Amino acid sequence: MCSACGRATVIADVRLGAAPIVVGQTAAVPVRQSLLGENARQAEHDRAQFEGEGILVVNLMSSPGAGKTALLEATIQAVGSHFTIAVIEGDLETENDARRIRAAGAEAVRMTTGNARHLDAAMVHAARHRLDLRPVDFLFIENVGNLIRPAAFDLGQHVDVALLSVTEGDDMPEKYPVMFHAADLMVVTKLDVLDAVGDFKPERATRHLRDIASVAPVLELSSGSGRGTEAWLGWLGEAVAHGRDRRDVAIDQGRHAAESTAHG
Repeated sequence: MCSACGRATVIADVRLGAAPIVVGQTAAVPVRQSLLGENARQAEHDRAQFEGEGILVVNLMSSPGAGKTALLEATIQAVGSHFTIAVIEGDLETENDARRIRAAGAEAVRMTTGNARHLDAAMVHAARHRLDLRPVDFLFIENVGNLIRPAAFDLGQHVDVALLSVTEGDDMPEKYPVMFHAADLMVVTKLDVLDAVGDFKPERATRHLRDIASVAPVLELSSGSGRGTEAWLGWLGEAVAHGRDRRDVAIDQGRHAAESTAHG
């Protein structure tokens, strides 16, 4: 039970693709569907609260080592006093990434997932109550490094960002279409080593993204050199403005509904 909002939470590790539980000759409702349904309800609950608080929640997804933490460090340093950032760090083990985020100047809480290669909405719900979100503009969720599991779980986020490092194949969007198709933005990272890699072509990665019917914009970025940081911050600023507009519309709709009920 959440002490702040009173909502019960369920933390679950789901084996994707698991067969239904069978009792005798009768197939029960698959546990996977039940748990994903509870996850979706928890995510909607948190998303509504985030919107009410004016917080934009960004879910960062990628394979291990693609540069999620480095991107967050560069973002925290670049925004300075213009925006306030908090981070939920998803890791199988260790506090390493959370320590890096705190050293960069943002509040961070780590959620250790153990054998689960993803975060779920209940974990995010628990983490949000360990953070002081009152001054926060952006809540970043650094998901566990994995290109399959995280795409299946709604975390109450508003936007999904998929990172693709130049040290990976530029055909990854087609190899892992679920994650990349769901992304609102694809960021090609580690451009500073592109020449050393040689066989990665950013334009080819974009073409593979389009081949899976994604219209998401693509940014090319190097967290180390700062190349592409301005475009990244511009995209985040537009996302914040859009989120605030959506929140204001929801508030107006709620006010009108209340007035209609009162006068009815």
